[in-house]
Amino acid sequence: MQVMYDSLLSDKVRNIPPSGIRKYFDLMENMDNVISLSVGEPDFKTPWHIRDAGIYSLEKGFTKYTSNAGLSDLRREISVYLERRFNLSYDWQKEVLVTVGGSEAIDIAIRVLLNPGEEVIIPQPSFVCYAPLVSLAGGEPVIVETKVENMFRITAEELRNAITPKTKLLILPYPNNPTGAIMERTHLEEIAEVLAGTGITVLSDEIYAELTYGTKHVSIANIEGMKERSIVINGFSKSYSMTGWRMGYAVGPEPIIKQMTKIHQYAIMCAPTTSQYAAIEALRNGDCDIERMQNEYNQRRRLITDGFRRLGLDCFEAKGAFYVFPSIRSTGLTSDEFCERLLLSQKVAAIPGNAFGDSGEGFIRCCYAASVEDIVEALRRIEKFLADL
Repeated sequence: MQVMYDSLLSDKVRNIPPSGIRKYFDLMENMDNVISLSVGEPDFKTPWHIRDAGIYSLEKGFTKYTSNAGLSDLRREISVYLERRFNLSYDWQKEVLVTVGGSEAIDIAIRVLLNPGEEVIIPQPSFVCYAPLVSLAGGEPVIVETKVENMFRITAEELRNAITPKTKLLILPYPNNPTGAIMERTHLEEIAEVLAGTGITVLSDEIYAELTYGTKHVSIANIEGMKERSIVINGFSKSYSMTGWRMGYAVGPEPIIKQMTKIHQYAIMCAPTTSQYAAIEALRNGDCDIERMQNEYNQRRRLITDGFRRLGLDCFEAKGAFYVFPSIRSTGLTSDEFCERLLLSQKVAAIPGNAFGDSGEGFIRCCYAASVEDIVEALRRIEKFLADL
């Protein structure tokens, strides 16, 4: 008997398109000598003292469940860290939730806030998860296409024009993946002014907060009147090179964090215990690791930006994260065509800009969390690719 699975599956899930990033991972799988500028992952190993803390926790037999919200020592350290690094003050007992990566925190924050049919404003280009998670929660994504001439920032005017009586949430994905754009204090103050007097909450994804170049990151929660209506998402994957440890957290008003903890309780129970002990060590003794990796990324950022410009491709100067977003419009190829032909002919993997929203068409995302040698060789191969065109 043939099972008709389409009739068994949720229409909501079936109608969500797969990530535009995965196609290029699949193409790379059976290719040799590929230089990947595609994966948004640090190329550094997790610093040894952090790994050692995780190993020690296993040796001591710390392998039980923790409290749903996370180890009390970890939540204390998160609170201390945010105060020390970003001048953000949160009560570790009531306003901090430890999650399985920042991704879980984003998911449950959206689910806690949305009722069916309510709208969420999402600037794009941006990371691929926001709109699908809004749809899964029964909400309506409202896309604001940011522009290179505005440094890929959402402007106060664009925000004002996107707000309707159904608007419930604004997602602020800065420092931005894929563009490397940041929001400075003056821009956040303009956003806060538009939101004043509305009932709109902000979900601020600040996973790249430690990776800015020349301008220190400012959170929307630093702006007067915004902490009470903002959920800040952060984690350990990018700043401490701990992607596989799956450690993130959310901080925000107690009533919201309390409801997020409820979903986390039922769906997850608690974040991995070993990873939580490693995260404590990262927060206590990892500032020098952040500085070392940030300095390395900054050198690579300049190298790859200058490289694309030398090749005749306009390249927006990223001020955060570890991506560049060069324009490939001058080639006459679409983003998909460019990336597929580059991979097949020169074995350099990049991600088409439209994987991050329609406004990314005409751009490609290249991650410079790769060695200097690989970046230099990738640029050499791209130069040959462009010459062959």
